[in-house]
Amino acid sequence: MTVTPATLAPVSITARPLRCRNCGAERAPAPVAICDQCLGPLDPVYDPTRRLPDRATIAGRAPSLWRYQEWLPFDGEPVLSLDTGFTPLVEAPALARRLGVAHAWVKNDTVCHPSLSFKDRVVAAAINAAAAFGLDTIGCASTGNLANAVAAHAARAGLKAWIFIPDELEAGKVVGTSVYGARLVRVRGTYDDVNRLCAQVADRFGWGVVNVNLRSYYGEGSKTVAYEVAEQLGWRLPSAVVAPMAGGSLLRRLRRAGDPGDGRVGGGGERRRTRRRHPGPGRGRRRVRRDGGGGDHRGGPRPRPRRPVSAGRRTGFVHHRARLEDARGGERRARRGARH
Repeated sequence: MTVTPATLAPVSITARPLRCRNCGAERAPAPVAICDQCLGPLDPVYDPTRRLPDRATIAGRAPSLWRYQEWLPFDGEPVLSLDTGFTPLVEAPALARRLGVAHAWVKNDTVCHPSLSFKDRVVAAAINAAAAFGLDTIGCASTGNLANAVAAHAARAGLKAWIFIPDELEAGKVVGTSVYGARLVRVRGTYDDVNRLCAQVADRFGWGVVNVNLRSYYGEGSKTVAYEVAEQLGWRLPSAVVAPMAGGSLLRRLRRAGDPGDGRVGGGGERRRTRRRHPGPGRGRRRVRRDGGGGDHRGGPRPRPRRPVSAGRRTGFVHHRARLEDARGGERRARRGARH
């Protein structure tokens, strides 16, 4: 179905082109997240010849995730959610002693603007993608923090927001979203059912559903956690990272942050490479670990999880599993090196 999205006036930001992670097919910038050739996930393509700032230039910029704008999937200046990110990195000596390591730090995204969660990062990227495409309505499928973030970012940008939630979602979470004035739609069924409806709504009305048709741009906001940690440690990388797992996207984006194809943040020269990335607790972790331990690598039939996985998350399943296996291999190599 071809739709003509409701649009806003032109802005100074444009989105980067996309490339399929599976088959390599490229396409022009658009609010799409799935390859029309093979149904693989689409990733933004960065210009390898673009001019990258040095550390001094980055340090002189405003304290937000946009200080790394050359590593985000846009050309031109961001226009919305300019104060999101650059949250504190807090040293936790008691935790370090408990873990038996020299140092441990906690990245405190509970003070991220405007809704006080990590989801503000991804929504900041998605809402600028919506601006680049001239969309005046954004939305999401959510069971909590993402709903709050989309509603808050939309409210202060003057955009309409539609939030789709499972009908059994706790009242406290519903209130936390409704205070921003978004339209809330309760959907009878599972989280998968909510995502399916969002995909249909995005196609029918041309809205920007951040974790559906804007997912290719939305996910890139996650990388800024790694950039901030590196800068806050004096442009050094930690020896290990523990990241919340959920659907696995954050783990992959943290790895992508160090991809030479994206360009080295701060001019490179890091003193060491992060060799270990550990998935943190969560139902999503149990699912990926089970599959990584001998399940069907093509994402075949598996025991039904208590919280079904969204279509967008399932699309990247093979890649998340590969990243986990690579991280485990890196940890094994590090241990062997320590013994010799």
